[in-house]
Amino acid sequence: MLHTAILCRTSANKDLTCDKGIDHIKLVRFFLSALSKVMEDLEETLFEELENYSYVLEYYSPETDLEENAHLGIVHWVSLVLYCLAFVLGIPGNAIVIWFTGFKWKKTVTTLWFLNLAIADFIFLLFLPLYISYVAMNFHWPFGIWLCKANSFIAQLNMFASVFFLTVISLDRYIYLIHPVLSHRHRTLRNSLIVIIFVWLLASLIGGPALFFRDTLEFNNHTLCYNNFHKHDPDLTLMRHHLLTWLKFIIGYLFPLLTMSICYLCLIFKVKKRSILISSKHFWTILAVVVAFLICWTPYHLFSIWELTIHHNSYFHQVLEAGIPLSTGLAFLNSCLNPILYVLISKKFQARFRASVAEILKYTLWHSERTAQEL
Repeated sequence: MLHTAILCRTSANKDLTCDKGIDHIKLVRFFLSALSKVMEDLEETLFEELENYSYVLEYYSPETDLEENAHLGIVHWVSLVLYCLAFVLGIPGNAIVIWFTGFKWKKTVTTLWFLNLAIADFIFLLFLPLYISYVAMNFHWPFGIWLCKANSFIAQLNMFASVFFLTVISLDRYIYLIHPVLSHRHRTLRNSLIVIIFVWLLASLIGGPALFFRDTLEFNNHTLCYNNFHKHDPDLTLMRHHLLTWLKFIIGYLFPLLTMSICYLCLIFKVKKRSILISSKHFWTILAVVVAFLICWTPYHLFSIWELTIHHNSYFHQVLEAGIPLSTGLAFLNSCLNPILYVLISKKFQARFRASVAEILKYTLWHSERTAQEL
């Protein structure tokens, strides 16, 4: 069409009867049509970028291949089962730990660790229904931009606080058993409170970018809650995405994993070398903690790192769409496993739990009998 307009202008120099107005109209129509096409392509490209750079289970896509959609539907329903399982088991489990360590038992350094670990997991799981609703509604976020920001911030804050408290507990166990003099000198409630404040501040710092970058987008009658690193600068988007992903991997996974592994390996070797008595129950508790951390968090972070390199490979993108929801579900399950692995299998906790339950039942029966007598 543009070539036709040029020919018309050429003939117009020779023949003044050519209608120049028609050429201008055609040219305007051409540019409007081209601009419309560019805007459509830009919108599609933008949405593809949002899919690629949203590594925490945000792979909503329009209806394309039925077999692929059916496959992803199964994966998302399985992930929903994992999320619901984490919520159903984690809420009462962590609530019990909070109740006893916070209100029933004497305040010690150990109970403070467990209390804050349970608080971190409990708050995270408390916001989990919003995320479950988001996935169940085919990645539609009807709760507004501020809940989008708050939900993502709370989730990251408490996930990383939970990981950091696991690391602190590992260090504390090592120092308590291997360096008793140092532990007796510095293992105080005051120092433990300082460590607790530092853990929450560090977790808030890592989760802080969610308050700034989290945004909502209307697309195909859906509202997405996604990481808006930068709409108009792909290089800046890529840089921020890579930076935050590697930061979370190193600080939120690699460092805690190495710390826990070193602590427990040194603990085992030193215990054997010094002939310090250690029960088989304690050994299996330590092993269960490390294995649970590996199983729950390794797939999540590996998929996050892998996602950085496969944006333009359609096959691996499909693998990622299936892997990220399932690995996220495993990471969520760690919040309901912590009370079981760290506290509930402890004989001391079991004895205290039975005594507390017996005391509550005894008081309840006494109160009921007294009420009946008064009536």
